[in-house]
Amino acid sequence: MDPAALMTFGREVLASQPFSALLGTTLDVFVPGRAELVLPVRPELLQQHGFVHGGVLAYLADNATTFAGGSILGDAVTIDVTVNYVRPATGMARLRAVATVVHAGRTTAVCRCDVLGEPEAGEPTLCAVAQGTIRKVSR
Repeated sequence: MDPAALMTFGREVLASQPFSALLGTTLDVFVPGRAELVLPVRPELLQQHGFVHGGVLAYLADNATTFAGGSILGDAVTIDVTVNYVRPATGMARLRAVATVVHAGRTTAVCRCDVLGEPEAGEPTLCAVAQGTIRKVSR
């Protein structure tokens, strides 16, 4: 699939996910073996200490790894994901999940993801790292 068609396909898939639409997630990069999802941070996504809720970071890591794996496998779902929180996402304008395929076989892919907090100005901060296994959907 050519790069423009792949991006169009990826954005259509993301738009078909009601939860992603509710959160306002966008797909910034979608090429074979790599995906980047971006989520604007707003007050409703924070927990009681003012950090972005860990579930939001886990959602981004899960979805980004699935998109990265799906860029190689086609229609795919997560079969496992492990998230390690590195530092609180506080004072960030947006979160960016950068996922890459580490290894892909015929039906599964192992993917890695960094979730970065991006302030309005300044350098991004690594907030979480994740690894997931993605499986091709058989129909």
